[in-house]
Amino acid sequence: MFSKERHREILVYLNKHERVTVNQLAILFYVSKETIRNDLNILAKQGFVQRCHGGAIILRRVFHTQLVNDFGTSIVKVLNQVNMQRKITRKRKIKIMKNKVCILGSFNVDIIAKVDRFPKSGESILASNTIIGPGGKGANQAMAASKCQVQVHFVGKVGKDHFSQMARDHLSSSDISSFTLYQDEEYKTGSAIIYVSQPAGENMIAIHSGANQHITESEVSSIASEMADAKIFLTQLENNFEATHKALMMASQLGAKTILNPAPYSARTIECLPWVDYLTPNETEASMMSGIEVNDIDSAKKAAQAIRAIGAKDIIITMGSQGALIYEGSKFTHIPALKALSVDTTGAGDAFNGAFAAAIAQEQSLISAAKFASAFASLAVEREGASSMPEYQNVLSRLAQYERK
Repeated sequence: MFSKERHREILVYLNKHERVTVNQLAILFYVSKETIRNDLNILAKQGFVQRCHGGAIILRRVFHTQLVNDFGTSIVKVLNQVNMQRKITRKRKIKIMKNKVCILGSFNVDIIAKVDRFPKSGESILASNTIIGPGGKGANQAMAASKCQVQVHFVGKVGKDHFSQMARDHLSSSDISSFTLYQDEEYKTGSAIIYVSQPAGENMIAIHSGANQHITESEVSSIASEMADAKIFLTQLENNFEATHKALMMASQLGAKTILNPAPYSARTIECLPWVDYLTPNETEASMMSGIEVNDIDSAKKAAQAIRAIGAKDIIITMGSQGALIYEGSKFTHIPALKALSVDTTGAGDAFNGAFAAAIAQEQSLISAAKFASAFASLAVEREGASSMPEYQNVLSRLAQYERK
């Protein structure tokens, strides 16, 4: 395709969608991101679009008055050309397009303090190091899924502060295929204060949700097309409950399989269960949800049965060093944990959920998906930072350990 033809089709796409990312256009036209950036810069100089970080926004008045005159082609004809190109692109990318995962979730700025031990009440201790970086359950899970050979669309909300740029830079430079990042006029970007105890890699976290708690129902409705294209929809509870509940309901009605990671736990989780195909609590969340203290496999089985009784379908309880317990139908399966040299367990649950979503999107069985996710998480805890995820080939190598058990 000649550059002038591609410019025309970019404008037609923008006329329909108003905004677009470099990643989306690179996939649509099967060219490099650098080529798309150059295309958008040319269109911006011509007055057709306004460049924004990671993409562009249409200047509607210019588009409507000048597009046909400048390019001499009817909108209908151009749309047909775009659709033809999409069909070609889908054939080339059919495996990835088929396995799309849509994730609604939080973006936080993580402020991490490395300590020798957790402080006691009223005690001040010295940290050996501090790190500021991207985090949030939603963004972390999207990062994990993006490492697993599936297409990922992430949806989140940040404030209009300097941390919002960190979010855009982080998502744009990642393997995440595309993202929708809303901005709140009033509330700040979410943040998390994290203590990591170095001897065991264990953590304590305090979260300020900020803009994450203010996604609107209309913003959720606006991502319906992304849900409709997805095989799997994954979410957590770091966004406001109303938006999360509506998103699960929409995704289920649009035909996607849904996964809810009920963290941080809310008593209202039960309201979501009719729309959830896979529920993934950890020991603490399973205990709170069932009223049964989970400390071993037997107590986890009792908790899973209690959770099923209140409306859950398939349940996967993650139990750290004790592995994961699956309750599928009437059958229990215990997935043992793989040995790992823990450096930072902060993102272990996020690593598991993102990888699990990707494996289910690839049509793996529930047990195979849980094994893959466990192997993925075992490598993630060996890395520093909640958003630092392992590479796919390394996970396959670690996964082979299950075959040797």
